[in-house]
Formats: sequence, structure tokens, C-alpha cells
Amino acid sequence: MSAEATNPATPGPITPAVQRRRGRPRIDLRRLGRAALLGPAGRDRLPDAIGHVVEAHRAHHPDADLDPLRRAYVLAESSHRGQMRKSGEPYITHPLAVTLILAELGAETTTLTASLLHDTVEDTDVTLDQVREEFGEEVRYLVDGVTKLEKVDYGAAAEPETFRKMLVATGSDVRVMSIKLADRLHNMRTLGVMRPEKQERIAKVTKDVLIPLAERLGVQALKTELEDLVFAILRPEEYAHTRELIVKNSSRTDDPLAEIAEEVRGVLREAGLQAEVLIRPRHFVSVHRVSRKRGELRGADFGRLLVLVNEDADCYGVLGELHTCLTPVVSEFKDFIAVPKFNLYQSLHTAVARPDGQVAEVLIRTHQMHKVAEAGVIALGNPYASPAEPADPADAQEGQADGDGERADPTRPGWLSRLLDWQEAAPDPDTFWSTLREDLAQDREITVFRPDGGTLGLPAGASCVDAAYAQYGEDAHACIGVRVNGRLARLSTVLSDGDTVQLLMGQDPASEPSREWLEHAHTPVARIAITRWLAAHPASATASEAPAETRRPAADGPAARPAAADVVVDRPGATVRLAGCCTPVPPDAITGFSVRGGVVTVHRVECAAVERMKSVGRAEVEVRWGDSSECRVTLFAESFGRPHLLADLTEAIALEGVAIVSATVEPPDQQRVRHTYTLQLPDAAHLPALMRAMRNVPGVYDVSRAHHQSTAP
Repeated sequence: MSAEATNPATPGPITPAVQRRRGRPRIDLRRLGRAALLGPAGRDRLPDAIGHVVEAHRAHHPDADLDPLRRAYVLAESSHRGQMRKSGEPYITHPLAVTLILAELGAETTTLTASLLHDTVEDTDVTLDQVREEFGEEVRYLVDGVTKLEKVDYGAAAEPETFRKMLVATGSDVRVMSIKLADRLHNMRTLGVMRPEKQERIAKVTKDVLIPLAERLGVQALKTELEDLVFAILRPEEYAHTRELIVKNSSRTDDPLAEIAEEVRGVLREAGLQAEVLIRPRHFVSVHRVSRKRGELRGADFGRLLVLVNEDADCYGVLGELHTCLTPVVSEFKDFIAVPKFNLYQSLHTAVARPDGQVAEVLIRTHQMHKVAEAGVIALGNPYASPAEPADPADAQEGQADGDGERADPTRPGWLSRLLDWQEAAPDPDTFWSTLREDLAQDREITVFRPDGGTLGLPAGASCVDAAYAQYGEDAHACIGVRVNGRLARLSTVLSDGDTVQLLMGQDPASEPSREWLEHAHTPVARIAITRWLAAHPASATASEAPAETRRPAADGPAARPAAADVVVDRPGATVRLAGCCTPVPPDAITGFSVRGGVVTVHRVECAAVERMKSVGRAEVEVRWGDSSECRVTLFAESFGRPHLLADLTEAIALEGVAIVSATVEPPDQQRVRHTYTLQLPDAAHLPALMRAMRNVPGVYDVSRAHHQSTAP
């Protein structure tokens, strides 16, 4: 059975709890237990035991059909009858409590129906076929998904593979994970009768896996209460200290936050802006974090102001009034409306300061944004229902089936979508598990912009390699460069929030990633894609690690130096040598200088060596091109490192009918490689076409003529 205990784990008058509607009392499990024992209600009336569920459900969905809930409760109660929780209460109180949590968050009827039945297939004689016959395929699908989650033993040796399978089942319908999170919350609320070591084990798994999943699904109401319950079990001393701080602050005669809230209300009234200003107390973990960050806490540090308006534009109107009439703390401003977080969260964040130094954080959002901020994917209702056939008559949700009958998940693209993509690509369960844990440990995300105006959500510390794989998946193997904020940058560049990233993609479908990219990849999608490719191409991976400095002569050996007749010199008997610093070729403007041994070196007129030799008094020698069109030239190729690039370049040169005298590849610098080629061209007029062919090789971003700053002629 999924329920593990009943008594609350957190003592004292202040206990972490999900936000509840005003005036709604906390549910009395014992009273629910007695109601459950009364047996099913008549066909035309709702059982008393689900009265709280119905009340919460109708607050969000006033026109919902309640008959599925009545029938689901009747089946669940009769199936679980005789089963007891460890506290001695009827087991039916557990699915009732889980369903109430989801109802208060606004879940639609199908989710609540599946929640009432979520333990029946695992713990009773009810079968999935029976669930389908009574409630339809959608409910059967959800119950089956939750049943699979219940079978996961997070501490078992097979944990990576079982968790991977769990996410496959979960990811195809986010409502499965919603039910699982509510199930874990109720079990955490009632963990007190378990042995301390078991409490710690369950709390640790909740902390490492389920809380981060709740964060990524945007279900803040569940996430914050789970955090507090885990905090109380794993760090009892710090929890007790934080609790004392909260108790002490609650006994204050003055309330700075209430005073600031009233001032904000006055400012908005004068501006004619309709808004609701609420005080949101911080939960235990939040108070603990603030105390560690700021030291001694002041009254305004124990909560935040929440301003709720009707329209998006009103959010910015409120922001303008607050920044005009009060003292804003500019460094605290964040706009998550223009750029929503990866988990659907939207809000404006700011802070205002009082003359006495008290600072109040302010959240500004619409009522709909607030609903999504609290409930995340649960607020979407049935995200897969067609608008023509919503799960609840009052709910025409934005998600719908596509033309092929596939489920169209409105949370995609997003973290869950990315997770499903890279779990399929992971070469083995251990790789999947380790990368998942690393990803869940990321508690901050940045947003970078594409040139087309789109955005990419990445964890803080992500590099351009991560951006490439986030945008293109495994096609990012063909990435040859990147521009960040308009400037050419290295793929290892760490991105900052708000950067504009333009990825430069090669055209070669056989392009290959570099093993070096792994050092700069921080996201699972990038690391798994690169690792998977390297594992499938061990020979290429080895080649990419070979010494980078290589000399490669032409296949038919070095070509002869160009004959003196190529250049006409007005000095009988003189030997002509083309300067290696600028490698002149016809029809370059040239000049010559006499050096030791009667040799005349020929330079391009614009070569820097020409000015140096003139400055030291060297006399120029008149030279001109002869009739021969054959020439030798040195070219530099600038490229991004990748396996087989040298082979591709030399092949491109050979296809142009050019002989390679020598080729040198310098050691790579931040994935950039410089190649130097000395080439023998049969016709100097062919040089522009040769340079174009070299530039067209994937990975090459520039080809230029040699122009050294040489000190010797």
C-alpha cells in the first residue's frame, strides 16, 4: 500500500501546510474515516465523505459533472473496505485526502476520479479492465500510470532503470505525476509513526527527486509544503530554530509588512488601478534561506506582498506606480511575464524600501498567472482534451490532439519534454540516472534569445554547446561556431541570462562532435548526445585525440620550386626566390630586394617586410611576372576543430588540381584550429576558386593568403 503512516511529523502550533481558502477548516481524518465506514451513498446522492472534495472542486469548476466522482468513491470505498492505515483509520481516508489536495489546486474531474482510484489496482482486486469499463480509457490510463509509479523502489539496486521507466510512463501524461506528488505529500504529512530511519530515507528521496520534479512541473503549492516537511525531518535543529523565529515574529505588536501593504493599496487606489494586495507569509525553508542570506531578520523579511490584477497590462501599470511613488530596489526587479520560466511561471518581481530600511519584496501577476504559479501543470486541467470535447464542460483547455491523434502537450517545449527526449537517447540507465540527478540539482535557469526572436531555457552555467543541443538536438553535431551578442565566440563560452546566441551550422550531414565538447556540456541533452556519438564511433573519437600538429605532404611528393623564368629580373645571373612571408602570385604587384649570394627575393608590394627593408636602406630591384602561370602560394585556413577536418581540406585542395607542398596544423586553441598550406598551383588565376573551395569545407570559417610579420627577407 502506498500510505505509510498517519500522524503528523511536525510538532507544535505552526505546521507547514498547503494554502487553503479562507474559512475552510483542516480536514479531520477521523471524521472522514467514520463517514467512510457508513458505506456507499444512494445512486442519486453524493456520499458525505467526499463533501470537502466536491466543495473544493466546484470552486474551480462550477459546472463539473460530479457523477464520476460519486461512482469512483463508491468503488474505492468498497474495494478498500477492511483495509486500515497504520494509525488505525480506514484506508479510504488516504485516497480521499490525496483527491482533496488536487481538488484544492484546481484539478479537473478526470484527474480527481483517477486519484480516488489510484490505489485500487495495486492494493485490491479491482482490475484495469474494470476501471476502463466503468470510467473510460482516460481514467484507466492515469490509474495504470500511478500504479507503475507505486511499484518504484527508490532505494533498490535497479533504481536507475525503474526510475527511467517511471518517467516514461509519467511523461506521456503530466497528470500521472500530479497524482503521485499529491500522494507523496499526504504520506509525508502522516509520516510520524514510522521509524526514524525510514522517515529519513523517504524524506531524502522526496528531497532529491520529487521536490525538484514538483518545481519543474510548476506545482509550487505542493513543492513548498514538501520542502518544509523534509526540512523538519532531515534538519530538525535548524527547523526548530526557524520555527522559533516565526513564532517570535508572529507575536510582534507591529507588522511592517502590513503597513507597507496598506501603503501600496493607497498608491494603487489613487492611480485608479483595481488590484488585490495580499500578504504571503514565507514558508519555513524560505525563512531559513533568507536568514542565512541576510543574517538577522526584520519584520518585512517574513513574507512578501502579492498584487493580483485582471490583465497583463495592469501588471506593468502597478509596477510603474510602485516605482514612481515608493522607493524601488532596482536590483530586485525581474520580468517573468515577458520571459516566463521553464515551468510556466509568470510574474513581475520587485522590491520597495521604507525610510527605516525595511525592504518588502513584491510579486505582481494576474489571477490566472497566480493559479498557474500555485498549481503549475495541474492548472491546465486535462491538457490533452480537444477544445470541442473538454474534460469538464467549463474547461476548454488549450491542449489538444494533433492531426495524427498524438497527444499535444501544452507544457512542451519545456523541461519535461526535454527530459523525455534525452531519456530515450541515454545509452544506459546509469548515464540517464546520473544526468537526471545533475539536472534536478540545478536550481536556477537562464533564458537566451535566438536571432529569430525565439528563446532557449538553460540551466545557469550552460555553454554554447548546451545551447546548440537544446535547439537542434543531435543535429548539433554539425555546429561549427557561434556568435554571442553579435560577436564570434568559442563554443565553450558560458552564457548569461539575456544573451543572444546565433549558432553557425555546417552543411555536412556527416559532421561529428568533438570529445572536447564534453568538457563544456552541462545539460543532459548535450552530454548524452555527445557521449552516445562517441561510443558509437570509437575510431573517430581516437582520431580526434591524436596529436594536433601534423605535417602532410602531397601524395606524389614535394613539388619543384618555381623556375626563375616565372619572374623576370633586370639583373643578369641573379637567382630569384619568392618570399615566404607574403607568397606573391600573379597578378600581385611585386617588388624585389637583393640579399646575400646574389639572390633576389620577391615580395608583394603591400608586404610589411618591404617597408622595413626600405627603412634600413635596402635598394629595390625591378621585377615583373614572366610568361609562366604556374606559382606557389601559402594559405592559412581558420577552422573549428572536428575529426577528419584535415583530410577533408586536403581532399578539397586535391580536387582543384593543386599540389600540396606541405601542410601544418597548429595545436587547437579553444576548439579553433589554424592550418598552414604551401601549395603549387598550375595556374595563378585559379587561386580565388581554390580559396572558395577550402572555405566551403564544413568547419572552415576563413581562408587567407599568408602575410607574416617576418624580420628576414
